[in-house]
Amino acid sequence: MSAVIRYPIVTEKSSRFQSEGKYTFAVALNSNKHQIRDAVENLKKGVEVVSVRTQVVRGKIKKVGAKYGKRTNWKKAVVRLKSGQALDIFESAT
Repeated sequence: MSAVIRYPIVTEKSSRFQSEGKYTFAVALNSNKHQIRDAVENLKKGVEVVSVRTQVVRGKIKKVGAKYGKRTNWKKAVVRLKSGQALDIFESAT
């Protein structure tokens, strides 16, 4: 994809968001909303991003044998496109 966008998130909830024109991506932890907007608009020419919402998902504590470890934190972005526009990268993933 790009240095900002890691991969699309395809779950039941994100699939429901697609009907509203919202797409979910895992993005770089140090990226900001302006960088995410530019990266999505560069994915497909002609799409216009209306809003970007981000969330840092905290890594879970996991037990492996007798030891405890922590998964890394990661950032999720929900991008809303102008009505009537769509990204076709999700159609091939589902």
